[in-house]
Amino acid sequence: RESSGINAEYGAKEGISINGGLLALGNVISALGDEKRKVSHVPYRDSKLTRLLQDSLGGNSQTLMVACVSPADRDFMETLNTLKYANRAKNIKNKVVVNQDKTSRIITR
Repeated sequence: RESSGINAEYGAKEGISINGGLLALGNVISALGDEKRKVSHVPYRDSKLTRLLQDSLGGNSQTLMVACVSPADRDFMETLNTLKYANRAKNIKNKVVVNQDKTSRIITR
């Protein structure tokens, strides 16, 4: 029983950490995607997840978000929240530019 208590405690801490990372990701997505707010500071350093995704979200890249939804009635609220989250991510607009230095640009011509 002791080990199951330790495992349950570890699982709870891990769940809290995951939720914190997703909350920070939601804040970054809101800051980048909301044109009305015009936020000058994007909170990338609030979690390890957002720090890892910094170049993908606000950098020089194209990013794809996959939202897993369920048609079941019991999962309606979770599906709705997932779709709202994905819709906010859809509003992020990056200007993608090919990274090349001057010598490689000359070589490709």
